[in-house]
Amino acid sequence: MGHFHPHIPPGPFEPTWESLKQYQPPSWYMDGKFGIFIHWGVYCVPAFGNEWYPRQMYLQDTKEFAHHAQTWGPHTEFGYKDFIPMFTAEQFDPRAWAELFQRAGAKFVVPVAEHHDGFAMYDSALSEWTAAKMGPQRDTTGELAEATRAFGMTFGVSSHRAEHWWFFDGGRQFASDVQDPAYDGLYGPARPKDTPPDRVFLNDWLARTCELVDKYRPQLVWFDWWIEEPPFEPYLRHFAAYYYNRGAEWGQEVAINYKNKAFAEGSAVYDIERGQLSAPSPLFWQNDTSISKNSWGYIAEQPGCSGQDYKTPTHIIGDLVDIVSKNGALLLNIGPKPDGTIPQPEVEILLEIGEWLKMNGESVYNTRPWHTFGEGPTEIPEGGFSDTKREAFTSQDVRFSKGQALYATLLGWPHDGKVSIRSLGQNSGEKVGNVSLLGSAAPLQWRQEADALTVRLPAEKPCEHAWVLKLDGVAP
Repeated sequence: MGHFHPHIPPGPFEPTWESLKQYQPPSWYMDGKFGIFIHWGVYCVPAFGNEWYPRQMYLQDTKEFAHHAQTWGPHTEFGYKDFIPMFTAEQFDPRAWAELFQRAGAKFVVPVAEHHDGFAMYDSALSEWTAAKMGPQRDTTGELAEATRAFGMTFGVSSHRAEHWWFFDGGRQFASDVQDPAYDGLYGPARPKDTPPDRVFLNDWLARTCELVDKYRPQLVWFDWWIEEPPFEPYLRHFAAYYYNRGAEWGQEVAINYKNKAFAEGSAVYDIERGQLSAPSPLFWQNDTSISKNSWGYIAEQPGCSGQDYKTPTHIIGDLVDIVSKNGALLLNIGPKPDGTIPQPEVEILLEIGEWLKMNGESVYNTRPWHTFGEGPTEIPEGGFSDTKREAFTSQDVRFSKGQALYATLLGWPHDGKVSIRSLGQNSGEKVGNVSLLGSAAPLQWRQEADALTVRLPAEKPCEHAWVLKLDGVAP
């Protein structure tokens, strides 16, 4: 199946890095800054460990393996496929989800179309193992696409299909249902990770990814890391030219996310998993991270699994402000339950972020970085898996963004109510016309001294998290 290369439609792009480097990131993306990622799949049924349960349950030295045998029985009798009928999604209401994401202030929505587990969350003609044909028996991706657009947000999808080549290889090492050819459509090649993917798999990968594009017209396609393996390289170029030319044909700006060095710089939008940059990038980029520190998919408190370790809204908003100041976007992930409801703590965190954005959004949306991203003592560790490692921000930590005015966001509230911003002293050459605090009607006392702009804040905080000074009259 899929032994063909979908024909690249005519358009501005050829499948060469030279041609693909002419790519420009979409304005909806650079203006929107904040999106919602959704890890929802069969792995939310066992709700144990994290979304890698399908792999871990077949690796004999893991807690997932022991938990599985103890809770569900031998791997020959109850395998990963047997969770599918329990993935019912009976409460799934795509419009309610979209309304929540809109209230959270998100501008784009990216469900996982297929995770490493090989179960497509969309209606694929290339597989029987899909949410449209089993489990929920609904095209959840298609329904979410429609709802997302109805609420005025941009729709994207993620594909983690590349990793499926090796994801279930543990099940080949002992008696398990992975070895039954009847289930090859789900468990896939299940080859060792150090074997390069073959042409059949790569052609199928390309066919599935192009099918996703044609069927749902996503404006963002997010890829996980394993596409960086050398055999994928010509397929990535082919896919990018295919997708970018489709976007041109539809008259829609589209984007691809990649990690590490999978794409040539400037040919797609660079993404850092759970991580940030310590300084601005001239190229627009993204941090994808989860609302929880320990899992992307839904997990429940049960023996051997402590449940979700959630970040605070303050932490997430601080990261968003820092990312925006450095020319980036934040894609924040949630993990719905098997019945299609979103866990209450996640709903509450999203609504709190939305309240903050309602008041302070003009410092985030439609902004661009200033010539200085910020100031203050807190160091941001650079690179992946670092976004929970930073210290808490202090009242000396300030981040700038440039929109209708210059915005200086204070990441902590000073005890004495006084702020000094060194980047805006008279010696900087910047002239400040007026200073106000978003969400507060109180007039502020401020002075531009030689080495700093000093501002006395009102007694009342206008909100709970980060506080935005709007500075009118500063030269662009």
